[in-house]
Amino acid sequence: MTNVPSGDSRPGAALARKLNLLLDSAEAEGRKITFNDVREAMDRAGTPISRARWHYMRAGSGPEVKKTELLRNLAGFFGVNRGYLVEGQEDLPPKVEAQLELLATMKANKVRNFAARQLDGLSAETLLQIRDLIDEHLAGTHGTGV
Repeated sequence: MTNVPSGDSRPGAALARKLNLLLDSAEAEGRKITFNDVREAMDRAGTPISRARWHYMRAGSGPEVKKTELLRNLAGFFGVNRGYLVEGQEDLPPKVEAQLELLATMKANKVRNFAARQLDGLSAETLLQIRDLIDEHLAGTHGTGV
């Protein structure tokens, strides 16, 4: 994923953040979307996209994309309200928000599983204390897009 800070003021930064959130959301669903998937869908929709354009759209490094039909088709491809990419709507679509929460939970479970494997041999009391610390930390970061 290309990480675009939320305070980035470049013209394409907001679109890049949104596209990367949509890609992360699809991954949380178990779909790994490649450039070829996007290119084929945009070709079928009549709004072809080059690898270079897709790259700068995701990185927020190129000129601002104002081609409304392309943005609408991308939103349709990702299954979100077309206003999310076209109208500058900032709220996450409910589907994306739910998928990102699922992704955060999956990541938290990976941390727990990793810790359990690495901490073999510690007392049950120590393991429970570590679990409680992890749960407290995760509860403190819940809803922050972790």
